[in-house]
Amino acid sequence: MAGKMRRSEAGSSSGSSSSGSGSSRGETVVVDCGRCKSSCGYCKSPGRTSISHGLWAHSITVDDYQDLLDQGWRRSGCFLYKPEMERTCCPSYTIRLRASDFVPSKEQQRVSRRVQRFLDGMLDVKNPVEATDDPTISINTCTCACHEASSSGMKDSLSDQSEEKRSSEQIVSYLSEQLDKAVNKCTEHGGLPSGIKLPKASVKKVSQGKRKLLVEGGKDLLYSSNIAFQIAATLNRAKSANKEPSPNLENNAITAKAIAETLVASVDQLAQSSSSLAVRACNGHINFYGAATQSPTESSETLSGPEESARGCKRKSCCSRKNSEHLLGKRRRLEVRLKRSSFDPEEFDLYRRYQINVHNDAPDHVTESSYRRFLVDSPLVFVPPSGDSLVPPCGFGSFHQQYVIDGHLIAVGVIDILPKCLSSKYLFWDPDYAFLSVGKYSALQEINWVKENQVHCPSLQHYYLGYYIHSCSKMRYKAAYRPSELLCPLRYQWVPIDVASPLLDKKPYVESLLPHVPEKITDEQQHDDNVHGDLNDILVDDNEEMVEPETETSDDESGPETSGHGSVEIENGDVSEILIGLKGARVRYQDLRAAFGVKEQKYLESQLHRYKRSVGAELSKRIVYSLG
Repeated sequence: MAGKMRRSEAGSSSGSSSSGSGSSRGETVVVDCGRCKSSCGYCKSPGRTSISHGLWAHSITVDDYQDLLDQGWRRSGCFLYKPEMERTCCPSYTIRLRASDFVPSKEQQRVSRRVQRFLDGMLDVKNPVEATDDPTISINTCTCACHEASSSGMKDSLSDQSEEKRSSEQIVSYLSEQLDKAVNKCTEHGGLPSGIKLPKASVKKVSQGKRKLLVEGGKDLLYSSNIAFQIAATLNRAKSANKEPSPNLENNAITAKAIAETLVASVDQLAQSSSSLAVRACNGHINFYGAATQSPTESSETLSGPEESARGCKRKSCCSRKNSEHLLGKRRRLEVRLKRSSFDPEEFDLYRRYQINVHNDAPDHVTESSYRRFLVDSPLVFVPPSGDSLVPPCGFGSFHQQYVIDGHLIAVGVIDILPKCLSSKYLFWDPDYAFLSVGKYSALQEINWVKENQVHCPSLQHYYLGYYIHSCSKMRYKAAYRPSELLCPLRYQWVPIDVASPLLDKKPYVESLLPHVPEKITDEQQHDDNVHGDLNDILVDDNEEMVEPETETSDDESGPETSGHGSVEIENGDVSEILIGLKGARVRYQDLRAAFGVKEQKYLESQLHRYKRSVGAELSKRIVYSLG
């Protein structure tokens, strides 16, 4: 037997590989935790009705974890788990979508626009639900249709009519306020008489039809005001009543043109630097244009500086028009940073706030150690970028994706980047930013990341959203990311959710989601349930995504069950090729079997049958099943 054994450190993440991925990617070493039970955070059942098979991973290659995902597994820190679908209270189906096929819903588009409007200073934070929003991630990116293919990858759409109306009303109100301030300033400095009550400014949006009637710059004229005419009329009436106007008006000429030019000169000094409109006096009218279209030879002032979002756009008028609406507050800068999974005190502080305020966790339960075990520790062996089309620039492994606005960390997405997918694990965010629907927005960004990185790694095709629980209403939101697929727990094939949903409407667990495939219990499953029973049951504390798997061993785990059953045969559920790790050695079970007594063989083989059924035949040959 010794001649067939090979040496390697069981806990090493860089040892010789037993997988098909090659030695450069390490090896996968796991300890079988058997059946795990916990209370359910979804149906809130009083007992420990959430049942899964658990593995503790010392190390795991990205290729093996990709295959485990496609067998229905997930990880929480270094703990791997797979629901026992026929036993657990809330059957959980792995859900994914092909990123290139993703079509955002209207609600998802609204979320993108809301975030963009917040970045542009256009979102009324005091009343965020009623405010409108624009798409894309960066404030330096044009949002027009000509940038669809190269921007964030999401399918942007125009705001609906009600949103446009509210947006226009906000802009009109803002511009009117600025003109009133300009009138007051001119009055204070003697440009306009102080003893006369002047009318309030009124700004109106210029319709598309009227723009076409104008010649120079008409297509970019957005808003206009005739306040100068109203003031001129008021002053002329005052003059006819022997009330002299201000001597600052040339030759005491009370003309709308002169007043308009006086007001325009004051507007720029009052406007906020976040705005991006050009204001120009034109024959007594005060007109507001996209800043890029102003004529340098005319009397004009620009309400803001550079138009970075128009850079590289073929439709500058489109960009200018959208920039002209950034008027309510200062612009904000969003950065999305991808970093290797590691402990960060700032991230932990944010996680603690999130768990306490959003999930109502007790403060003394949100500890640094539990956070590390849940979201920092990872058994995935990191694969650095290779410079070819096999690995993306960031490499493969576990990452934290930070969302930072003006230097303030507002959210962290915990993700695994694997050869065929980005697997979303968890997200925590600042409760103060709940109005931005950060969870939905981060999902859209993760989908977009996959699409953008297919150029560097063509095998990256899918976005995995974790588990979908049809019987749990709060988990059904995942079906909104379309077109998605569910993993059939019998055949391990992907089934469109539109096909699976009618079946799941009838009962929460459907063994076969594929049409015309009868549900049945396999020979190995029947054998496993009869022989093994609950010998290796482990109790797991409850939390979403199996947080903190602190385990307890059940009392009846001391030995194998013998009554009424013969020895386990290595036939249908052949376990002879399972790779065993023992004291640093790697050996197939068939070469190790003789080293055990009859009772030990029976107990171990019952565990190996269940393990093989859970991970699949191929993975059982590659993954090291550690016995110590």
